[in-house]
Amino acid sequence: MTRVKVCCISSIEEARTAIRLGASALGFVSEMPSGPGVISEALIARIAATVPPPIATFLLTSRTDAAEIIAQQRRCGVNTIQFCDFLPAGTLTTLRKALPGVSLVQVIHVLDAASVEEAEEASHQADALLLDSGNQLLPIKELGGTGRIHDWTLSAEIVKKSSVPVFLAGGLNAENVADAIRAVRPFGVDLCSGVRTKGRLDEAKLENFMAKVLCARASHASGFQ
Repeated sequence: MTRVKVCCISSIEEARTAIRLGASALGFVSEMPSGPGVISEALIARIAATVPPPIATFLLTSRTDAAEIIAQQRRCGVNTIQFCDFLPAGTLTTLRKALPGVSLVQVIHVLDAASVEEAEEASHQADALLLDSGNQLLPIKELGGTGRIHDWTLSAEIVKKSSVPVFLAGGLNAENVADAIRAVRPFGVDLCSGVRTKGRLDEAKLENFMAKVLCARASHASGFQ
């Protein structure tokens, strides 16, 4: 069953709407160098406290220092951390010891064949991967929320090689999500702008998106015929 993570959640009402329509994970964007959906850590904590299990609450962080990430998670109270930038060697090991029970998800910004190698290495340490369309190498880093599609053939290769679940993000919407699922076969899909109108979560768009995911699930069950 393809999971759906709705990102850029900015209020308790948006969280409740996403859960009611079938989301299994919610994403909260903390301070980033660029991109949409950033909210304060205090607001993240307030929303996350209202989310019932087993819904996953993802903190999207641009921080790379272990001590700073640990403090941020404790302030926000989420059960999952999504690392949107490169992490120094050994950071995930430190975080796993300090934050037992918190899932660690590494973002891979899919640019070229080197991203496949990066993902395969990361899959040996992280609990899951999330494939996005940013670029950490730019002067102002793009760490997600670009609304761009990347090369799904590379994503499909990563899914085949990964030893952990893989989420697919980057420019997904109701028109292309079924094709994305068929092409990549991810554990889950992740989106923000594809279900928003003027920055606000659009219930009709999310409902349509979920319907397309369900159709793709049915196709998956029948072998993508």
